[in-house]
Amino acid sequence: MAAHPSETDTQTHPANRIGTSPPRTRAWLHGKVEAEGFPVAEVSDWLERPDTVVWLDLCSPRTEDLRVIGEELSLDPVAVEDAVSRHERAKLDRYDGYAFLNAYVPEMTEGELTLHEISAFVTPRALVTVRQNHGIDVDELLRRWDESPDGDVAEGGPGYLLYELLDMVVDLQMEGVQALDDEADAVEELVFDDKFPVRQIQERSFRLRKNLVALRRVALPMREVVNTLLRRDLRIVSPAMAPYFQDVYDHTLRVGEWTDGLRDLVANLLDTRLALQGNKMNEVMKKVTSWAAIIAVPTAVTGFYGQNVPYPGAQHHAGFIVSTALIVVCSVALYVIFKLRDWL
Repeated sequence: MAAHPSETDTQTHPANRIGTSPPRTRAWLHGKVEAEGFPVAEVSDWLERPDTVVWLDLCSPRTEDLRVIGEELSLDPVAVEDAVSRHERAKLDRYDGYAFLNAYVPEMTEGELTLHEISAFVTPRALVTVRQNHGIDVDELLRRWDESPDGDVAEGGPGYLLYELLDMVVDLQMEGVQALDDEADAVEELVFDDKFPVRQIQERSFRLRKNLVALRRVALPMREVVNTLLRRDLRIVSPAMAPYFQDVYDHTLRVGEWTDGLRDLVANLLDTRLALQGNKMNEVMKKVTSWAAIIAVPTAVTGFYGQNVPYPGAQHHAGFIVSTALIVVCSVALYVIFKLRDWL
């Protein structure tokens, strides 16, 4: 049995074994859920009914797996190939009768950023989502749709479903930027810590910059994606849905500005780290120079006089041993002191 009402039963319908998990299907009639979990081959049958909106979700499908839905919706082979290909750039492509969308959802795990790719085909009466892995929570998307008024789906159609999808993607990108912002605060505390752990600062700042570059690369194109959807000449978004997408566009601008600000902050942190490290080195050099000056005084005196005055143990074997031991002990003591103070 299917774990969720929207999952198709692959035991009853063996032909629906597409990808790494059962496909999910749902149909709305006049804004209300009419059916769930029906076979993929019945998508075209539902689309023949008036006032019906269909959603289909596939996880990790292969190119041959998409042939069925490609035939059902008359999808271009190029768009189908982009949907199954990994590491496609975030974009919106316009085809005859439908649009193809590609976006990324970030996930922070123990300081490492992972990007989960999702694609979508948007037709006048259907939305097909294609996930590359299970990293994207489809149940959260269904919850958003279920909590919306029935009139939104009835009036907006696939445009409203697409809005909730984009809103979820941008919200997760904003959460990713927030996580990187928190990491930047942690690195800042390390930079101004009295212990000044150089290796830890370098490692975390490098990982922060790498994650920020990766997130910025997939977040900035979202502005162009949403802006293209808002173009009236393309007629992808109905006038009633324009304010919804305008709100998503504002969020994409905020994400972009946030990433730009973080990039400048990280650069300033690195400059500050170098400046503090230089100041610390100057302090160490000042202390070492002071110690060298102190040691140079008795060295100059004893060297100048050549120890030609009697002293305890002079001209005796025991005196040589004592003076040698004294040199070794003092040298080791100074080495230990400098090592403990991180001067060596």
